[in-house]
Amino acid sequence: MAKAAEDPALQLDVRTAILMDAGTGQFLYETEGADKPLPPASMAKMMTEFIVMENIKSGKLTWEELITTTQNAADVIGSQALLAVNEKLTVRQMFAAVSIYSANDAAVALAEHIAGSEEEFAKLMNETAKRLGLSADAHFINATGLSRKDMGKYVPESIEGETLLTARDAALLAYYIIRDHPEVLEFTKQPSFKLRERDKDPMVNWDWMVEGNKDNVYLRKYAYEGLDGLKTGSTDEAKWCFTGTAVRDGMRLISVVMGAPSEPKRFEETRKLLDYGFKNFEKRTLLDAKVELPDAKTAEVKKGKEPEVPVVTDGKVELIVKKSDKVEPEVKVEWIEETKRVAPIEAGAVMGTATVLYNGKEVQKVNLVAAEKVEKANWFALLFRSIGSFFGNLFSGVKNMF
Repeated sequence: MAKAAEDPALQLDVRTAILMDAGTGQFLYETEGADKPLPPASMAKMMTEFIVMENIKSGKLTWEELITTTQNAADVIGSQALLAVNEKLTVRQMFAAVSIYSANDAAVALAEHIAGSEEEFAKLMNETAKRLGLSADAHFINATGLSRKDMGKYVPESIEGETLLTARDAALLAYYIIRDHPEVLEFTKQPSFKLRERDKDPMVNWDWMVEGNKDNVYLRKYAYEGLDGLKTGSTDEAKWCFTGTAVRDGMRLISVVMGAPSEPKRFEETRKLLDYGFKNFEKRTLLDAKVELPDAKTAEVKKGKEPEVPVVTDGKVELIVKKSDKVEPEVKVEWIEETKRVAPIEAGAVMGTATVLYNGKEVQKVNLVAAEKVEKANWFALLFRSIGSFFGNLFSGVKNMF
């Protein structure tokens, strides 16, 4: 995932920002400092959410499983669902409180339920950051994004430092969440959520930009078409942060702003960033799926009834480009070893790869697969093919002597 350039025409009042396409993983815009580690505040909860959903996907956790609130969870400061000690809520309720209302108590309760303690969960967060390829500076000390001083007596003993993420880390984390667990958007797109039946009022989403707020008289000026997530964050150290995502015309963008000077400003600057992306970029298909390439229509097959098999691409290649750009991709073909192209060959068998390049840089590789089945030739056919090949080569050798 290559870095993007900063556009001087886009002036943002933030410490740093970045814009990414969620489909291809391309970075479309970034400010200076996009790789500088900064306190992300509650945007760190994206990692908590990712791990919860990983556990659900693997079957280690279920949405309807009950979680008991511990003293640690009940004591945590900041945004809360006001959980009481020993109160039981389902994973779904706790997750909704985290993803919609950024509830610190619910995040700690989930962390303890999964890992036994919040400190052990933070270790799991750091292991996951490495596995996902986040920067070496990405670091978590808790499930919430709170600073050490705000953790009080629950500060971790075996983990040093503070929670830090770069803007690129936040974008990548959002990318993996949306790619692997798109159901998170069913939570984050909700303008409000009633946690318990007995609650008088619902929790209001800290994300003022969700499209559903278009009908809210107080927040409709912030509502953004297609925006359905993802995570806000704010502390004295981090100032005002927001990782947003919106989709329009089949193109989903991920934006990150860190260190905005005020709560409204983080949304106003996000709007600028997303508007820039949707206005200037579009998705183009560089290579369609299930098509033959002009210079690689067939692959040679050994010992088959047919000496060649038609091949097609097994997937399409898309790229986000500036709308004004003229796109002329280059395709390089590489076949698998001859010893592996031996009949019988089933339809769909991989025969090679096609590497698509744009402006000299690799965009993506797709497999070239057999479009039909090739059966093995019988011994009689193979014998005569071998004899024919022998005399053909002999004649060619004699001809070249004169």
